[in-house]
Amino acid sequence: MQLYSFFNSSTSYRVRIALRLKGVEHEYLGVNIRTGEHRAPQYVEHINASAAVPAIVEGDFHLGQSLAIIDWLDARYPEPRLIPAEPQARARVLELAYLIGCDMHPVNNLRVLKYLQDVLDVTPEQKSAWYRHWVAQGMAGVERLLAQAAGSHDGPWCFGAAPTLADCCLVPQIANALRVGCDLSAYTRSMAVYRHACEHPAFAAAEPQRQLDYTA
Repeated sequence: MQLYSFFNSSTSYRVRIALRLKGVEHEYLGVNIRTGEHRAPQYVEHINASAAVPAIVEGDFHLGQSLAIIDWLDARYPEPRLIPAEPQARARVLELAYLIGCDMHPVNNLRVLKYLQDVLDVTPEQKSAWYRHWVAQGMAGVERLLAQAAGSHDGPWCFGAAPTLADCCLVPQIANALRVGCDLSAYTRSMAVYRHACEHPAFAAAEPQRQLDYTA
């Protein structure tokens, strides 16, 4: 199995966490999205038609989109399970994961920020304000979901005693927000999950600065 990844991509980070949690052996292949390697014809035609990272390749099977990849990994390597089988638990995990993956990340990913800067000609200050606004909006929602779930389980993760897809999504989102200077002190439950996750070997191994294509 091959993982096409960029060290600072939060979507790639999600998949790296999932692979580490499941102990799946894979070859790491860096794709520099800052220089446009993800748009190279060879990559788009043969690796990821979405012209993005991450992508998984196993033989003739190619798959992009981090949430789809993790769902496939759960089906292929069911232990430890990251998306619960029980309907309500599954729904709660997906609710939080989709809040991050569908509401927060898309408006703050690299191509959107570059469009704001390069095409719409916003100032660096305006771009930072945009980023922080959407982080605040999304993190407030995450915090409310964690508060609602707190009474129904014990454990240091988003939904109990073991990490799920929700944690795979939350940790990279927080890491990115901290990297660009967002104040996350108000989101106490989220930050408690993040701090706990950073001590877990699978999450630590997936950190951007530990990847083969990392550049300071």
